[in-house]
Amino acid sequence: MPVTAVVGGQWGDEGKGKIVDTLAADADLVIRYNGGGNAGHTVVLDRGTFRLHLVPSGIFRPGVLCLIGPGVVVNPDRLLEEIDALRARGIDTSGLRLADRAHLVFPHHLAQDALEEEARGAAAHGTTRQGIWPAYADKASRMGVRVADLFEPQVLEGAVRHLAARKGAVFRALYGRTLEADELLARCAAWREALAPYVVDALPLVTEALRRDARIILEGHLGVMRDLDWGVYPYVTSSTCLPAGAGAGAGIPAGAITRVVGVVKAYTTAVGAGPLPTELHDETAARLRAAGHEFGTLTGRPRRCGWFDAVAVRYAAQVAGFTELAVMKVDVLGGFDPVRVCVAYQDGERVLQTVPHHAALARVQPVYEDLPGWPPTGPVEHEEALPAAARAFLDRVEALVGVPVTLVGTGQARSALLVRSAAMGPGGRARQGVSRRA
Repeated sequence: MPVTAVVGGQWGDEGKGKIVDTLAADADLVIRYNGGGNAGHTVVLDRGTFRLHLVPSGIFRPGVLCLIGPGVVVNPDRLLEEIDALRARGIDTSGLRLADRAHLVFPHHLAQDALEEEARGAAAHGTTRQGIWPAYADKASRMGVRVADLFEPQVLEGAVRHLAARKGAVFRALYGRTLEADELLARCAAWREALAPYVVDALPLVTEALRRDARIILEGHLGVMRDLDWGVYPYVTSSTCLPAGAGAGAGIPAGAITRVVGVVKAYTTAVGAGPLPTELHDETAARLRAAGHEFGTLTGRPRRCGWFDAVAVRYAAQVAGFTELAVMKVDVLGGFDPVRVCVAYQDGERVLQTVPHHAALARVQPVYEDLPGWPPTGPVEHEEALPAAARAFLDRVEALVGVPVTLVGTGQARSALLVRSAAMGPGGRARQGVSRRA
């Protein structure tokens, strides 16, 4: 069976949780491969709405093993709260596993994140203040503490005392705060006991799954436009959002990933600062925000909204190698007429067909193509029930991005996801199906 990577094709918040939950109906293993508690994956079930931050979105499917991979940075307090909340609502978490090579997010990482954002003032990046970049910075500078270290007392003490001494000096100089090694060690002791039932060496687990041809899904967070290398730097996350990062962050050979589902919305949203070429500041933005319930899953911040940016999504498809697209929230566009699609960027005398570096992106103007709108619709489960104009919109997205649209989200519920059946057209790649097993 192919290993499937589910990757955000925009600025994040595209609906990856719903896609992973759907695909997990036929999966054996779901692996979160990057990011941390700044993720916000929402899954709507008959029993209510669930918002996940660290736990993989396959957790709602019985018998599916869910691994938090070594590429993730983990705040144990947040993870344990999330597990308790799931259990309280009747969700079985016995299939959850935590890679022992994953790095830990400490309280001082959250503090540093918030303090640096405040220091930037009006130039703040708009982070979620969950300590993600400071944890990855420590990882890169080889001062990080990993889950496995919790179970090696001598190694842990040496690592924590070194970290407290080095980072403590920075905290005192920059922020006038202290960092106490004994307090960190006490917290680690509590984490060790609580996390022990979930911790595994991920490689034997993943290798065995590959050996027996298990069905594996790799779940990413955020999107290509927030990727550390290919996103709108410096308004990016601190890990790799691409399928190549999925291989590293999950322990999967890159060549094993043969299916890459790029998840996008039928319009554009973003939380945080940085260029957003199709952003609107008028009543249309307010209508999109209200109709799409566009408020951050973690922070509750209103999302910036605009029309679909085909330039950015095509760029993401090229960089990430999407084999197919899942276009979410098509229902939200019902009632808008016309529906606009950005097909190029104007930068002075230049017309751009790709995403430039962030300084140039900040000054471009979107070049729009107007498409006929369609009336409001409720959740739709079959393609023939979509208005003709909505189907024409999806066809145009395919043509502009160069990737077949195989899945279409038409509402919040798990069932409001249809599978497109037709081929892409002359020279296009055939669409892949998806099981609808409950």
